[in-house]
Amino acid sequence: MVKEVHAAHILVKREDQAKEILAKINAGENFGEMAKKFSTCPSGKKGGDLGWFTRGKMIKEFEKAAFESQKGAIVGPVKTDFGYHLIKVLEQR
Repeated sequence: MVKEVHAAHILVKREDQAKEILAKINAGENFGEMAKKFSTCPSGKKGGDLGWFTRGKMIKEFEKAAFESQKGAIVGPVKTDFGYHLIKVLEQR
């Protein structure tokens, strides 16, 4: 069972914007560069990197998506009270 996840994310206000960014990533754009350009979260300056976290540290919808995804996967848009997230699972342990 995954106990910790190292993830990056891109946070935007609108679902359509999240879908547009995801399409760009799927077409070959770099996730980290897209985070720096579009994310409204302070982590965007670091390419969206949130570091390692355990269960109970993130908002429920975000945590569920991050812990249920495979390493290397990009999940989303995931809606939370903060907006819409694209989540990239970098590592798991």
